[in-house]
Amino acid sequence: MSSNVGGLDRIARIVVGLALIGAAVAGAIGAWGFIGIVPLATGLFRFCPAYRLIGLNTCPLESRGA
Repeated sequence: MSSNVGGLDRIARIVVGLALIGAAVAGAIGAWGFIGIVPLATGLFRFCPAYRLIGLNTCPLESRGA
């Protein structure tokens, strides 16, 4: 499993994931906010299965796994 989520993309995923989870915990958006686990996990693991399916990679060349 090689990385396919790069720097800015990774930061955005983590921030959005945490915001959604936080809003769900606070009761502002209901249980659907826990879908924030998906972008949070893809940001933390630097891997997005959907990116692999469509052939997208936002990692810089020097940090890609061979």
